[in-house]
Amino acid sequence: MPDKGDREVKQTFGRELGSPMLFSVIYTLIASAIYICLGVVAGYALGLTPVVFFAGGLMFVLAAMTYVEGSSLHQERGGSTVFARFAFNEFWSFVAGWAILLDYLILLAAASLSATSYLQAFWARLGEGAVEGVLIVGILLYVAVRNIRGFSSARSRRIALLVVADIVLQLALIGLGLIFLLDPGTLTSSIHLGTTPTFQNLIVALGIATVVSTGLESASGLSGEVGVNRAGLKRLVTSSSLTVIIVYTGIAIVAISAQPVIAGHTALSSRYKDAPVLGIAAGFHQSWLADGSRYVIAAIAAVTLIAAANSIMLGLSRLAYSLSTHRQIPSALGRLHRTRFTPWVLIVLATLIALALAVPGDLRLLLNVYAFGALLGLTIAHASIVRLRITEPDRPRPYSMPFNIRVRGKSLPMPALLGMVLSALVWLSVVWTHPSARWVGFGWMAAGIALYLVYRLSTGKTLTKRVTVPREALRGEAEEVEYESILVPITGSPLDDDIMQTAGRLAAEASEEDGFDGESRIEAIWVTEVPMSLPIDARLPEEESRVARAALARAKAVGEEYDNVQVDTARARGRRAGQTIIAEALRRGVQAIVLAAEEPSRISGGALLGGSNSRDLIIGDTARYVLANAHCPVIVTAPASGEQAASSVGEGGTQPETADH
Repeated sequence: MPDKGDREVKQTFGRELGSPMLFSVIYTLIASAIYICLGVVAGYALGLTPVVFFAGGLMFVLAAMTYVEGSSLHQERGGSTVFARFAFNEFWSFVAGWAILLDYLILLAAASLSATSYLQAFWARLGEGAVEGVLIVGILLYVAVRNIRGFSSARSRRIALLVVADIVLQLALIGLGLIFLLDPGTLTSSIHLGTTPTFQNLIVALGIATVVSTGLESASGLSGEVGVNRAGLKRLVTSSSLTVIIVYTGIAIVAISAQPVIAGHTALSSRYKDAPVLGIAAGFHQSWLADGSRYVIAAIAAVTLIAAANSIMLGLSRLAYSLSTHRQIPSALGRLHRTRFTPWVLIVLATLIALALAVPGDLRLLLNVYAFGALLGLTIAHASIVRLRITEPDRPRPYSMPFNIRVRGKSLPMPALLGMVLSALVWLSVVWTHPSARWVGFGWMAAGIALYLVYRLSTGKTLTKRVTVPREALRGEAEEVEYESILVPITGSPLDDDIMQTAGRLAAEASEEDGFDGESRIEAIWVTEVPMSLPIDARLPEEESRVARAALARAKAVGEEYDNVQVDTARARGRRAGQTIIAEALRRGVQAIVLAAEEPSRISGGALLGGSNSRDLIIGDTARYVLANAHCPVIVTAPASGEQAASSVGEGGTQPETADH
């Protein structure tokens, strides 16, 4: 059983932005989902459209808990690709990221296409022919320029005001629709389950309704840049979930009431397919209400869709940048702007692809393919959180989802398990029943996996291990040795302060580099060697837990004396300390290991490690094993005649080079 005292829980999730900003990013995608996909979903689900949107809202609730726990657990940009990296390996991280990239590109195209359709309310030609094409190009160029210039606090305030205006509009439409349009008999009379709609169409509709979950993926790209405490994270999950269920379901009820299903058909999927919320305005019999709401809906919808496109591009650029920094796609694609430090190559490329997707104007095809990537990404995200509960049970979780069950001593989250099963089943159904989603989706994934295999193998990298490209390389500067993530095994000896100071200096130097916009990370771990006579998860003496807690707390205090250095603490178990340290270093993808030289014991003996710039260091069995098997540089440090001497060893235990620290 993990001891709560072992956890050094960081109460604050980041620094610069707060939960209102996260909610704003999520909500712009919630609103855009309604403006974009309501008509297409209604074409498939017909009279059961409100039920499909309610089910989509419930799937969003499950996804919200998964994404908030995952993003608070590992505060890195990337969403599901980060969860999969720590839960599984780099290959599955890439699969999740590549699937979500497809969704981002589709939603960029769909948002710009729908915006022009809503603007037709002011001038019909804005949604037709060459004028529409020019307007789509203008919207996408605006989004690209805004994202290359970077995120600003002024922009966040404008988004917040837009969110308030849109929520007021949606609630007003729901209220007015329930008063003037609702006819329960009309809603239910058209439903003949299995015929109108068919089960196949219901499944496709539910897959498209998951478009709302992309807001979570985009917001998770802000991990490490938000200032949200435990209570704020819980409020974020609750507020976003209630908003989705109320707005999603309410608008669907009003829309089907305004444009009811007649003979297996609704105008929402034909006349109003690309601007379905305008169908609600057209359903009002009062001319003043119909005309007034038409222009208000058109104006707010167009602005919201453009804001949503900005949020989508924000998520896309951060996800693709994460893939490039981990050598999952060619690092040249992640090239950073020299002054703005934004991935301008990726933004330009995404804009061109989105433009190519938007020009044909087939919104139905775009959303059918969207369901493939969204459901695959959700399935991997849920599965990752379940696995992280098993592999990292003691890691600090600023937010931990409720409703857990214990299986073999592990606390497994029921919402993530349910979300994983539901997403996988709907994904399989969409793949089985819908040819366009199947062929385009699998074609996209096959092309991505081929790119991944060729790129990784051609650069001499394995397919599953974590590799990081320094930011300087992405800015076109000379690559320098940096240690932005360091593993430090703590032993409870007087040398702990020395090795934490060494790691702290290295990490602080990395955080001072130009272009580095976050904190360097030190991962201090206490390794417990469990004898073969005990099961690996056996309960350990309370005395060891007490000593470990004290040593880790001391290590955290020493390491965080350095500027821009974050120290995470954890405990790990294994049969041999050296093997456990190597396994933790690989799993966490650190860039260096700092450990103490050991006095040789009568059992294990010792070895001499020498160099021209330092005295010989006596190392024991654990340090010798780490030096021989590490995938990254190893710095061994020990006090020497009142001074501190250290010896650094390169990857794979190559010939030692000494360095004074």
